[in-house]
Amino acid sequence: MTPPPLILGLESSCDDTAAAVLRDRDVLSSVVMGQNSLHADFGGVVPEIAARAHAERLDLCVEQALKEAGVTLREIDAIAVTAGPGLIGGVLSGVMLAKGLATGLNKPLIGVNHLAGHALTPRLTDGLDFPYLMLLVSGGHCQFLVVRGPENFTRLGGTIDDAPGEAFDKTARILGLPQPGGPAVEAEAALGDESRFRLPRPLLDREGCDLSFSGLKTAILRQRDALIAGNGGLTRQDRADLCAGFQAAVRDVLTEKTRRAILLYLAENPANPALAVAGGVAANQALRGALETVCSDTGLIFTAPPLRLCTDNAAMIAYAGSELFALGQTSDMALAARPRWPLDRHAMPLVGSGKKGAKA
Repeated sequence: MTPPPLILGLESSCDDTAAAVLRDRDVLSSVVMGQNSLHADFGGVVPEIAARAHAERLDLCVEQALKEAGVTLREIDAIAVTAGPGLIGGVLSGVMLAKGLATGLNKPLIGVNHLAGHALTPRLTDGLDFPYLMLLVSGGHCQFLVVRGPENFTRLGGTIDDAPGEAFDKTARILGLPQPGGPAVEAEAALGDESRFRLPRPLLDREGCDLSFSGLKTAILRQRDALIAGNGGLTRQDRADLCAGFQAAVRDVLTEKTRRAILLYLAENPANPALAVAGGVAANQALRGALETVCSDTGLIFTAPPLRLCTDNAAMIAYAGSELFALGQTSDMALAARPRWPLDRHAMPLVGSGKKGAKA
């Protein structure tokens, strides 16, 4: 019996440089080199710095991933790489390395949508059956998707402006907390009173599953300025209470919108109804707890990846590539790096479209 293919995955869409080796659902190695120290002084990711770091580190990541997996390049059966969406310089770095490896080794090349990597992660970690409901919630994206297959996604709704992770980062900057903002705000929120500041719950008065987080960030800014004007500054408790109020607002919005998405999903009578959450913000424990409660109330299986697979990584890219490879889907040397690449190609753009295509 022929063993499952050995897949090398590459990921470089934002500020994490990653490589992984996978066979079937067995992650033999997963290496992630972060860039937080490179961007710390700028309050966010600088695309040019990120692209240079990817170019310098990708080959080192591959070397380390192969070593940890105990395999050689010659043993790799196919190379999967994030081809978008993301910061174009980083995506391009990964695509060019993957093309070089595929050409030099005469191995198949598989271009993977970064969002599909997140969306298919529950298949890797829990073996979920299609179709399942996915809340993809990260620094750059937030969507409710019905995942029907490796290339078959139906979007039920998503953010019309900021993604939750982006709102966490901006809130951290407003309150003088370090980046990345998600963990920093979550840690402060644990010390705060979420009921002290009544922040808005955007779009809860609108039907459907679309979301908005830009106004919530603005509300934090106004509350901060009011406290500074009235008291001459922020106390540690002020900051903790603002973080707690912000996190509670995000949790409440996502929880209610998830309930609505579940109703649409259940209308299809799936055989094994399940909700999965993935993406960097899925690491937030308050959000996970709220979503588990929603699933308990509605009879759905709840699954979330281990924290190391919530944030960007190459294991998810290798796995998504393996699903495409099993269907005979490969790419040629014309594979392009794409800054935009919506999963549901039939849905109307949430936040507009440009010369390079729909943003989400």
